[in-house]
Amino acid sequence: MLAKRQVELSLFAGFVAEAILTTTSIDSTALTSGRRPIPAAIAVVIRSNHVLLVKRANPPDKGRWGFPGGKIDFGESVMQAAQRELLEETSICGQAQQVFTAVDVFDQKPTGELCQHFLLVAVLCRYLSGEPMGGDDALEAQWFPIDTLNSSELALSHDVTEVAREGARLAQSLESITP
Repeated sequence: MLAKRQVELSLFAGFVAEAILTTTSIDSTALTSGRRPIPAAIAVVIRSNHVLLVKRANPPDKGRWGFPGGKIDFGESVMQAAQRELLEETSICGQAQQVFTAVDVFDQKPTGELCQHFLLVAVLCRYLSGEPMGGDDALEAQWFPIDTLNSSELALSHDVTEVAREGARLAQSLESITP
């Protein structure tokens, strides 16, 4: 009975894999080429209904406003990476509190060919000190009212508004349970 169940599960897994390959735009050679998404941390800092954003200096999203962040160094936790990137890109000291979502970013050539795939892990960080100033690979850093992100003329990176709102809800809930 156990062997029959294992065969059924194996067949099911094969059908799922085939369905995924045939119903998505993923190049099947990418699955066997050894290329993997690049993990990165983004620091989401909420203060007085404002979110801290940076204007990106490099691809992906060069010239767009997004969260301070970058690649996670070998041996570094996602929480440490968020705090480090926050300080490097904005001069803001913060304390990483909680991972709360992840966002896929696909850097593509104009032809649509995939160059890079980043997996951005969003970390809510509590503001501790400092004034925003662009540094490292951020051209600028400033606070923006969360409720104006959708209606603003800002060139925003993918999912910034949604992640900012989710971070604000989490920050509010954490504040309500802090003694």
